[in-house]
Amino acid sequence: MKPLSDYHAQSVESVLASLDVDQSMGLSDAQAADRLAQFGANVLREGRRVSLLSLLLRQLRSPIVMLLVLASLFSLFTHEIAEFIAIIAVLIINTSIGFFTEYQALSSMQTLKELSTVRCRTRRNAQITELDAKDLVPGDILILDAGDVLPADARVLMSASLSCDESALTGESLPVSKSSEPVLKDAVIGDRRCMVFNGCGVSRGTGEAVVTGTGMNTELGHIARLVDDAEAEHSPLEKQLAALSQHLIWLTLGLTALLASVGILAGQDTQMMLKSAVALAVAAIPEGLPIVATLALARGMIRMARRNALIEKLPSVETLGATTVILTDKTGTMTENHMRVSSIRTSQGEYIFDSENATISVQGKNAGLETDKTLKCLIRTAALCNNASYQPEDDTGTGDPMEVALLEVAEAVSLSRNSLVDACPEVHEHAFDSNLRMMATIHSDDSGYFVAVKGAPGEVLKCVTHVMDLTVSGEKMVLDDAGRKFWFTVSEDYGRLGLRLLAVAGKRVDEEDADPYGDLTLYGIVALSDPPRRDVAGAISDAKSAGIRIVMATGDHLTTARFVADSVGLSDADSLSMRGSELPRFDSLSQAQSSELRRVDVFSRVDPEQKLRLIELYQKSGDVVAMTGDGVNDAPALKKADIGIAMGIRGTQVAKEASDMILKDDAFPSIVHAIREGRIIYSNIRRFTVYLLSCNLSEILIVAVAVLLGLPLPLLPLQILFLNLVTDVFPAFALGTIAPKQDVLSRSPRPKGRSILGRQDWLTISISGIILALTTLTALLVSIHWLELEGDSITTVCFLTLALSQLWHLFSMHNWRDGWFDTAVMKNNYVWLAVLLCLLLLALAMLQPQLSAVLHLVELPPVAWLLIVALSIQPWLIREFTATAKRLIRHSVQ
Repeated sequence: MKPLSDYHAQSVESVLASLDVDQSMGLSDAQAADRLAQFGANVLREGRRVSLLSLLLRQLRSPIVMLLVLASLFSLFTHEIAEFIAIIAVLIINTSIGFFTEYQALSSMQTLKELSTVRCRTRRNAQITELDAKDLVPGDILILDAGDVLPADARVLMSASLSCDESALTGESLPVSKSSEPVLKDAVIGDRRCMVFNGCGVSRGTGEAVVTGTGMNTELGHIARLVDDAEAEHSPLEKQLAALSQHLIWLTLGLTALLASVGILAGQDTQMMLKSAVALAVAAIPEGLPIVATLALARGMIRMARRNALIEKLPSVETLGATTVILTDKTGTMTENHMRVSSIRTSQGEYIFDSENATISVQGKNAGLETDKTLKCLIRTAALCNNASYQPEDDTGTGDPMEVALLEVAEAVSLSRNSLVDACPEVHEHAFDSNLRMMATIHSDDSGYFVAVKGAPGEVLKCVTHVMDLTVSGEKMVLDDAGRKFWFTVSEDYGRLGLRLLAVAGKRVDEEDADPYGDLTLYGIVALSDPPRRDVAGAISDAKSAGIRIVMATGDHLTTARFVADSVGLSDADSLSMRGSELPRFDSLSQAQSSELRRVDVFSRVDPEQKLRLIELYQKSGDVVAMTGDGVNDAPALKKADIGIAMGIRGTQVAKEASDMILKDDAFPSIVHAIREGRIIYSNIRRFTVYLLSCNLSEILIVAVAVLLGLPLPLLPLQILFLNLVTDVFPAFALGTIAPKQDVLSRSPRPKGRSILGRQDWLTISISGIILALTTLTALLVSIHWLELEGDSITTVCFLTLALSQLWHLFSMHNWRDGWFDTAVMKNNYVWLAVLLCLLLLALAMLQPQLSAVLHLVELPPVAWLLIVALSIQPWLIREFTATAKRLIRHSVQ
């Protein structure tokens, strides 16, 4: 046995010789056993599954989480057991929320991933036998029949109207006719008509093929290898939070070291300095940020699931909002994945078929079969020359999609095939011939025999001598050269629109075995298409308004892809189209080639590796790429994309395994809804990050200034931890639920490298942090010098002042253009619920003896409470008066 690499370019005899097998005998059991030992079982190497442990560890890889771990160890080292337990509790809560949310999504996805054991018929020892696909070896002779799932790559040896559905592998929406004739050596997969491929299905006909590749040595195996090699990118949010966390790590280490050094050099108590350093470290870490971010993402995941977008990983929720390019498949995403008749051309005119309303119209008026007799004859003939079946009650069918579409039209005008065949029984069939590109059926009736023919217009027109035209006297007219040219022009015009065409013809004969293809009468031409989904054009318009480029990459033909792209408004005036064979080498792209590729909005006849390279090209250019797909051929690109989106209804198992998101309704608008949700979530994450960091900055300044001025420590580490984990978390989460005032899809996507916080955000954090700190430091000085409080009474005043200041600060988190009370924050029910809950928790901390003892909180005189209330509201008042002044200045200038 001498395996070849180009079986598609070799003759049947050469292929059988290289595989050392006789077609009539097949392999012997001994040969099969030897080859199974040599090549291994016919199975794909299983991709890495997500274990519960890896899912758990995924929640702990955030730098902020690592910072919390360091803080807990530092607390343990300094014997602050209460702080240690509190921080560990935060880690457990954060990890649990992320773990269970992703586990639930993972479990939901597993229910969508279909697993099946394929069995096949093969010839061994000159006997046809059935065996598991995993036992197939190169050289096995496969016996193929309609409905079979192909278990391996194989070279066609014999074809009787054999055609295969290769949409999962190539994106080709229609079955591909197969023959035993070799093709060119450099033919792409979609043009290798003498090969059948693992994972595809036999849609019609019968045949025999010899196995040429099994397991990972198939086209499917090649794709599986690309999937394994493709490395998924970290989400933009993960990268930005990681960068923020690194800054906080250095800030924490630097401040604690500086404070401890200054204090000790100034001769202050070492134990006091260590306690202050712990307080400062705890203040510098936004312990609530991981919890709130996780909750916000989890809430977004749930909201997206309600809109039919199932997310596997929490960070993917936000990644959608950063998307700048959507690389989409055509079949089923842009289109219905359902072949339908769009128009019918007869000598009487062009008829439009409305599949939604099941009506046929001509020039805007409903067509009636009583007057449009040529149309009736065409539909009747197309239904007779047909091997499919159609169920109108649920709009489904079996068999060739184009034949199913013809039966749909027949049912719409009450010409069901069953009733037609009952009246005019089929006595013989001339099966579709891939060389003649036609098929014919012979039917008997009271008048003799009727021949029904359909096929490629070019081939049928060669056999036509007359054309039916019931608008003139008689039933048919001789088809002269001018008439023949007219019908060829009709075919070319339809073809330029990317439509699939069938010519329908017929004749009367006296004998059953008469030549079916001579002296035919043309009834007309039927144009079919996989029509664009009705909701896609609006979704694409919304995506473009949001600054997102839509690029189609399909395995289908260019004319078909271009027609769909134009129909849904995907194309721009300066956009280009390109075939896969025209793509340059990606490893040596010039700047000019790269720029040209970025102008292309339709790529046709592209293979899996080319899709993968396109993803890499966009990512290198700074784009965040979402990729949609359903087939095996899409899997490598789905995994490589920043967000891979698989189809839930018709998506293959491999595509779903490689994706980050599954569309349960296979609808493109669901992607746009998810992008909108992702942008809202990012906006809210930025908002509550500003809130949390301004609170943390105030705590840092309070502790640092007090220590540097030699004042008593105003806040204890556990009090700061209580603020960060309790009274800050609920308001921050409430900020994560605020709906935007304007549609976020009206804005362009944020640049990929932009930090989660901009210059204006840091200015807001700094000013707010300073004002909050000054308020609490004022409370500290007044408590010491005016109220003459001591010890825990001082820290209680400072703790409550800061807690309430931070709580009222929540209402400052709005745009300065909004009025005092006319803000999204003020109108949000979750915000008020968070405020009420925090007030109750503060009351619990003061009134519950054990908790107040742990936090070192004590009873205060009434005058201290007046001080706390009066000072705590000052930051909000300052913010609102400043915003009002800014609005007045802006108004006066305008």
